[in-house]
Formats: sequence, structure tokens, C-alpha cells
Amino acid sequence: MSIVTKSIVNADAEARYLSPGELDRIKGFVTSGDRRLRIAQVLTESRERIVKEAGSQLFQRRPDVVSPGGNAYGEEMTATCLRDLDYYLRLVTYGIVAGDVTPIEEIGLVGVKEMYNSLGTPLAGVAEGVRALKAVAAGLLSGEDAAEASAYFDYVVGGLL
Repeated sequence: MSIVTKSIVNADAEARYLSPGELDRIKGFVTSGDRRLRIAQVLTESRERIVKEAGSQLFQRRPDVVSPGGNAYGEEMTATCLRDLDYYLRLVTYGIVAGDVTPIEEIGLVGVKEMYNSLGTPLAGVAEGVRALKAVAAGLLSGEDAAEASAYFDYVVGGLL
């Protein structure tokens, strides 16, 4: 839920107008809209590169996942791992556009631990992959934009661990 929606829902629940502080936060959200959209666009347009490079970093750091018996062993399972990384990158772009982690939480993190545990997928490995996504993405963004995106990648990692 965006800051605009949250503010309106909260004010309405209390049958009041938006406070000056809420209006200032909404103004900040609207003002930062172009930057958030630019960040999401860069990540979206570069997604194949980001996922490929992040996957390579993950497999170098965690060779156990691509070794026999690992969760990304074999062509099909490696593709599945990269698909999951792409999924988390997409979720991060949703959060950035919304200016809020709610889409990440509601779409991608509810039940994820249980799912990966039931599949025998080590959560630390998935989190390492998301950290690699963050690192590659940061290299494509300015310092300020990378800092903005970083919080959303960190949120995903926190939700996995």
C-alpha cells in the first residue's frame, strides 16, 4: 500500500483530514516519483544482465548449489534458480515504484520460507542470490539511486532469513 493510500485510510478511520505531516510525506512521495520510476526502469531494462551476473556471482560464492546434489545442479535446476532471482528483482521494482515494501511482502514473501524449506532449498543461498542482485544493480545506478533500491533488496533478504 502506498504512502498515499495508507495516509488516506488512516485519516478516514479516524474521520479526520490529512495532517500537515501526512501531506508533507505525500508531497515527498509524489516529488520522488520520477526518480523511483527511473530506478525501476533501469532495473527492468537491465534485468537479463542483472540476473545473469548475479547468478554467476552466486554460483561462484556457493559452488555447493550447482554441484551434484545441490539445488541448482543441472541445466533445468540452474534455470529455476535464475527464474527465482528474476522474480525477486521484479518484486524489488514493485516496491520501488510503490515507495513501499507492501507489494514485496504481500506478493513475494508470505509463505516463502515454508516453500523453500519444503523444497529443501537453503534460504541462505537464496538470500545470497538476492544480495548478488543488489550488488549488480547498484553498479548500474547512481549512488543515490542505488541507496534507494538497496533498502528494497535488503527487505527481501530480511524476509528470507
